[in-house]
Amino acid sequence: MSKPIVLVAAAALIDADNRVLLAQRPAGKSMAGLWEFPGGKVDAAETPEAALCRELSEELSIDVCETCLAPFTFASYGYETFHLLMPIFLCRQWDGDLLPREGQRIAWVRASRLTDYPMPPADVPVVPWLRDLLG
Repeated sequence: MSKPIVLVAAAALIDADNRVLLAQRPAGKSMAGLWEFPGGKVDAAETPEAALCRELSEELSIDVCETCLAPFTFASYGYETFHLLMPIFLCRQWDGDLLPREGQRIAWVRASRLTDYPMPPADVPVVPWLRDLLG
């Protein structure tokens, strides 16, 4: 029996000190308490880049231009009731100050410390790629 595919776009926001932003899923959401790369579901007739720009504005109060999103890798993971397909983009430039709008905690984390933060299973395979990239 096949599961529905859910398309989600995520970003590895990287600051001037080569740290990566993680957001903690707030209470009341599935996988609450786990740390993830920010992003969200891609709506019908929306590109992953447009969805990511929209989600980053809604969740973190920052404006990201689609041309500042560099395709990096993707995650593909079968959860119990759906299959997640998640393109992940690198982003080093945005406008505005980060302000979490959905009750989530955020943390700037060195790539070597990403494994210190429990993550949803789909996010975990991205960590070695970021460690290789950022050292």
